[in-house]
Amino acid sequence: MPTDMPLTEILIFAAGVAAAGVVSGLLAGIFGIGGGAVLVPVFYQAMGPLGIDEAVRMHVAVGSSLALIVPTSLRSFQGHHARGAVDMELLRSFLVPVPAGVVVATLIAASISSEGLRLIFALIALAVGLRLAFNRESWRLGNTIPGNPWRAVIGFLIGLFSTLMGIGGGVMNNTFMSLYGRQMHQAVATSSGVGVLIAIPGTIGYVWAGWGDPLLPVASTGYVNWIAVGLIFPITVLVTPFGVRIAHAMKRRHLEIAFGSFLLFVSARFFLSLYG
Repeated sequence: MPTDMPLTEILIFAAGVAAAGVVSGLLAGIFGIGGGAVLVPVFYQAMGPLGIDEAVRMHVAVGSSLALIVPTSLRSFQGHHARGAVDMELLRSFLVPVPAGVVVATLIAASISSEGLRLIFALIALAVGLRLAFNRESWRLGNTIPGNPWRAVIGFLIGLFSTLMGIGGGVMNNTFMSLYGRQMHQAVATSSGVGVLIAIPGTIGYVWAGWGDPLLPVASTGYVNWIAVGLIFPITVLVTPFGVRIAHAMKRRHLEIAFGSFLLFVSARFFLSLYG
């Protein structure tokens, strides 16, 4: 990271990253996610003025987001598990397929371009944003979560796409469970555990995928930048429990609409960066 940046730009960057940490920590508790849907676009935009090469900027944003999801997901899972809200049977059935999807995603990340990674993020954010913004309680595929092999396939896809996006899988697992009649609170709680299954192997994978890249910014191990992680880590750990309390105390429809709108905005920004 360049050392000749004006102090005001450094302070603005730090303030923006800190604000993203607060939002991502709250989202981790409220939605059972690691906040990556917020962190990745913020990291990507913030690293531009810092002179970080476009070829690795999206990869570093995704890898650093996954590293931050480790503590937020662990903290969120601990809070929800203490309340007895986690579907441990479903989580145990994901122990192999979700990390398997993560491994495949890191192999893809090792060879895909920054443009390709942004396109994947934009497409998935568009689909998830539309689903959240226009969600209806009546949208159901059934009343019982399917068993294997379909459950394993779904777990694999959750791990795959979440790792490519740098998110904890909460939004996708929430959608999966709610489409089969599960209460949102249980879906949120279980998603925090899914985030742990994604974030730990995903972080290791992005470290491996970017190892030795000469374009990496200072203080990076592979595609994980420890300056970004160090700024946000303490904030998210402190804020996540408040998100858990909010999740168990309020209606979620307005939050779904707001989060869906945010994802649609981010998707549009990435599409413009690719084709604008």
